[in-house]
Amino acid sequence: YNTLNGVIEKIRAERRPFLVHATVPLLNHHTSGVRMEFYRDDLEEARSRDPHPRMRQLLLDNGFSEQDVDGYDAFAKAEVQQALNLALQQPDPEPADLFTHDFAPTPITEEKGVRSPAGAEKVVMVDCALFAIEELMRKHPECLLYGQDVGARLGGVFREAATLAQKFGDNRVFNTPIQEAFIVGSTVGMSAVGLKPIVEVQFADYIWPGLNQLFTEVSRSCYLSNGKWPVSMILRVPIGAYGSGGPYHSSSMESVVSNIRGLKIVYPSNGADLKGLMKAAYYDPNPVVIFEHKGLYWSKVKGTKGATSVQPSEDYVLPLGKAWVLQEIWKKEEEETLSIITYGMGVHWAMNATAELGVQDRVEIVDLRTLHPLDYKTVFASVKKCGKCLVVTEEPSDNSFSRGLQGRIQEECFKYIDAPVMVIGSENMPAIPLNSVLEETMIPSTEKVKVKIEELLSY
Repeated sequence: YNTLNGVIEKIRAERRPFLVHATVPLLNHHTSGVRMEFYRDDLEEARSRDPHPRMRQLLLDNGFSEQDVDGYDAFAKAEVQQALNLALQQPDPEPADLFTHDFAPTPITEEKGVRSPAGAEKVVMVDCALFAIEELMRKHPECLLYGQDVGARLGGVFREAATLAQKFGDNRVFNTPIQEAFIVGSTVGMSAVGLKPIVEVQFADYIWPGLNQLFTEVSRSCYLSNGKWPVSMILRVPIGAYGSGGPYHSSSMESVVSNIRGLKIVYPSNGADLKGLMKAAYYDPNPVVIFEHKGLYWSKVKGTKGATSVQPSEDYVLPLGKAWVLQEIWKKEEEETLSIITYGMGVHWAMNATAELGVQDRVEIVDLRTLHPLDYKTVFASVKKCGKCLVVTEEPSDNSFSRGLQGRIQEECFKYIDAPVMVIGSENMPAIPLNSVLEETMIPSTEKVKVKIEELLSY
């Protein structure tokens, strides 16, 4: 107690961190199924540091009587016993209770606002996110933005937070150490006291140290608290290969994150969607991960001008879990047709491939927008109409989100399809090479998607 008080005073006065290493005795089992003596040789030493008899002696040495201390012990035991009896009296849950409180209800259930205001100019995708956050921060004083370099004058390595620190101050927009576990984990406490943190992991490859907090604390809080403590946060993650970023700046890992139940996951392909989904994520009481492909931020990659958008209105929201059939076709009986299910950069590969092949009237393209919750209704309807399906992803396809989606489509649409559901993704190698030739060889492209389309249409 005295040590921590001193440390806290120094932290507040000197504004610097301290590491407090508390050595705490383990007085009982690691595992209750085996006698402690069989696997522990430190029991006597641990019991010599048992805090209960030491606290008891401290009280006696400071003027408390044996009767006082015995009374405190009796009171504590009675409280514990009362709580135990109350717990034992509670009815067991019903089987249906297993399926409650994975998410708190969201108020955003339909698209609202103006997606393309008259007279508005087109802006790049990164600016749509920037304007969305600025509008949110002006309207909501509880909104915070923090991560690596976002509070600097530059506003992040992609300028995704440019000017925000100057406009809102370093108590609301601030840099963090290179410590992803803290960036992710701190949102639990921030949310608990009524703040709404928007945090950023600088590149998707950096998310690994934060996965423990994302999995153990953030994603499970609503479910394990019976709906009382959803963690309301947004985690922005620049993702994907672009411009020889190499093995530590180019990876895709939506398959890892989509296997963490209790998270909502967004992966937009254009600026208007990003803004509308960002707004919906803010008003959603659950944790939302937004993957933002860095190759789409500025539309510098050939064939990605479609990621630029007219700036939507401030009140524009796009509900999570609604896919978009952005290239729709009529059902045809006389010729082969194909449904492409994709997201992120894959949308642009698919759009460019169908345009170059001249098959826009035979290939339907569904942009998932949200990986969880996933709009299976729209996906299945498109596949059943077209009779063939190709899933396009940037991730290596083995053991992936796309393979899981492929399986669901095959299972639900089996009676309606005329060919195997196919997947195209990156080559299944451990990392994306730095060399531009090898990077291009590894990831999908418009040309590679064209080959798959022709293969399926002629199947």
